Order: sequence, then structure tokens, then C-alpha cells
Amino acid sequence: MAELAIPGIPERIAVVYHPNLPDAVIEAKSVTAFLRSRGVPQLVCDSLYNPDLLRQVEEGRFDLLVALGGDGTMLRAGRICAPSGLPILGINAGHFGFLTELNRCCWQESLPMLLQGRYRLEHRMMLHAEHWRGDQSLGHWDVLNEVVVCRGQTVRPVKLRALVDGYTLATFVADGLIASTPTGSTAYALAVGGPIMPPELRNVLIIPVAPHLSMDRAIILPEGVQIEIEVQAGTEQDAVMSVDGQSPIVVLPGDRVRGYAGDHTVSFVRFQDPSYFYRNLTRYMEQNPTVKGDE
Repeated sequence: MAELAIPGIPERIAVVYHPNLPDAVIEAKSVTAFLRSRGVPQLVCDSLYNPDLLRQVEEGRFDLLVALGGDGTMLRAGRICAPSGLPILGINAGHFGFLTELNRCCWQESLPMLLQGRYRLEHRMMLHAEHWRGDQSLGHWDVLNEVVVCRGQTVRPVKLRALVDGYTLATFVADGLIASTPTGSTAYALAVGGPIMPPELRNVLIIPVAPHLSMDRAIILPEGVQIEIEVQAGTEQDAVMSVDGQSPIVVLPGDRVRGYAGDHTVSFVRFQDPSYFYRNLTRYMEQNPTVKGDE
């Protein structure tokens, strides 16, 4: 990313929104108008799915990206911005917004602090995930929350072997196996009983989903390990993998899904002190607003 004209004060800002959230589109235009009235010299307001915007991010055209949507929007923004080190400020226009920093009701109060450089960056690790079939690589992804290998449409458990640095950790008969970042510890991993990890840790969490007569404990591993999830022979139904909740990909017996700490880091803009995470935790857990989904 290009160097800021004044250290810490962004002058080239992209305001992006999830195109399927009408409230996010409206709010993004209001945020853009507010920033323009405060003298920000270069502003772009666009869909997070616009290829031209993605090209500009890759070229380092911005100092900051303001994302309006829910946690799904923040995950996509993280995958897009991490390679270029572009910081992200999230404004919740979805249903949950665990990853966002501001709500629609209060961004007008906080954005002046942004333009004064009165904020900090919270750095979150990503995983790099790979799908292998024999010696053939079928795909690779940067992951902010988790990579999951699990059963497909058939309601039967799958047989999975987990390896750490090439050594067998355990073999599971379960609905699935999750390899999660600390960010993902409050997502799918939390839903299946996993521990909550502070967001700036650099560890990898392994946790089974509904294990049957298998090890049922979560395991926290250090940053430098390589994790491999192998679909075992004898898995009669389809198994699938999913990265950050994206569309599932079929994995066959013998396929391996590797994960390890990636080279990229997602940087979130925070106005609150680091203890915000613990103060907000109970409030979010009691809301349970995700029955309608999140974008």
C-alpha cells in the first residue's frame, strides 16, 4: 500500500457495500457524503463485488476501506484487502456484525476520530488452505474464519484423519472437522462448543463437529504448524469442504485439505481499547440475531 500523506490519516478512502443489502447501499452513500464534507480528497463508493474496485485495491489506490454490511461482508473485505495490507473499518448494516466496529447509529461520532488519526489497528492472522488430490493442487484460498471438511447432503458421518506436521493427531468419525483462526473461534467453532480465543492471537484451533465415538476435544496449536485433513477410504457419501462459509467443494476419499498460517494479515480499524472484545462478548452472545442470516 502506498504511504499515507500524513501518517495514520487516510486521504484515499473506498466506501464499499454489499449490493444485496439495501440499507448498506443507502448508508454507504451517506458515509461517502459525510467524508466528502470533511475534506477527504479522494473517495470511491462502490459495490464490494465490482471487479474494477478489486483491481484498484490490488493496485494500492486506497489508504483505507470502509465496509458496510454484516460479518459476511467483513470476511470478503478481509480476503480482498489482506494481500495489499489495506486497513478495514466495518460499519454494521447486516444482522450480527461481530467483526464490525461501528453501528449505523453512531458512525457520525467516530469518523472524525478516523480523520484525526485517533484509532488503532487490530491485526488478525489468516490461514492459507489448499485442496490436494494426489500430487495435484485443486485450489488454494486465504481464510479469515475457518476451513471446514464435513459431510455433504447425506446425513451420515464422515471419516477424517487429522495430521499435524505430517504426524497423525487423531482419526474422527464425525459430521466434520474445523480448522479455525482466533477470529473464527467466535463463529462456527463456537457453535460446536469450541473455546473463545482473543482475536490477536496467532494460533490454530482444531475442533470436531458432532464426533461419534471419537475424540471430542478442541485442540489449540501454535502458529507454525501445518494441519492436514484427509478424507478416509470408507467414506461412502459425499464429503465437502468450505472456506469461510463459501459454496461447498466436493472432496473425495484420499483428498487432503491443508491449512497453515498464511503470509497475509487482516487489519481492522478500532476506536476502542483492546478490552472491547471481552466487554462486547456477552452482549453478542445474548443477542442471537442470526436466525435470518447475515451478509
